[in-house]
Amino acid sequence: MEGPGSALSARQDDMTTIALVEDSAPMRRNLERMLRRAPGVRCVCACGSAEEALEQIPICKPDVVLMDINLPGASGIECTARLKLQLPAMQVIMLTVYEDTPSIFSALKAGACGYLLKRSSPAEILEALTAVQTGGAPMTSEIARKIVMTFQTPAPMSGDAANLSVREQEILKLLSKGMVSKEIADTLGISYHTVRVHTKHIYEKLHVRSRSEAVIKFTAEKGAAKTGVTTRSQ
Repeated sequence: MEGPGSALSARQDDMTTIALVEDSAPMRRNLERMLRRAPGVRCVCACGSAEEALEQIPICKPDVVLMDINLPGASGIECTARLKLQLPAMQVIMLTVYEDTPSIFSALKAGACGYLLKRSSPAEILEALTAVQTGGAPMTSEIARKIVMTFQTPAPMSGDAANLSVREQEILKLLSKGMVSKEIADTLGISYHTVRVHTKHIYEKLHVRSRSEAVIKFTAEKGAAKTGVTTRSQ
């Protein structure tokens, strides 16, 4: 017959083990307190720096790490990358005040699978811990929105079209809509002669001889930039 100790050990084995990496002592204590009260999770490690985390976490081997980015010494992003090399199956959720796009992508490239802001509620944090264990990638709505907007940003043009000035691109876009030089001049508030000069420069830069050739090449290179395909002048 199994004793009470065996039953307790079995329950603990079923729990999701969590490690904290947070340099703010009050924040770290609050997170530990929250995890102690939460069902199904157990905090096995609480570190105040990346250096401490790199020493302690490989020993504890937690299921999930809540990782701050702004740490003294090595950053949370660097710490994440180094830990993932040792424990590739371990899940890392960034918990930070930073919501700038470069930090988000750097963290994800380092191996993080989630990105939450520190103002997230305890319920949101606990939900994220559950989500990563089932293959999810939890993110606060602001972070998810930034990522979506990044992918929706028009891709820069490649090839010869990249050499066009902003005004030349404006004129070429209007040419592609079927506008003639006078209509373009009226739309942009410039002279007919200025439009003709810009059009001449467009033809030269795209190595074409007509409006239709210019529009076709501009459209092709713009589409190639979005798909990552390189186009070359014949």
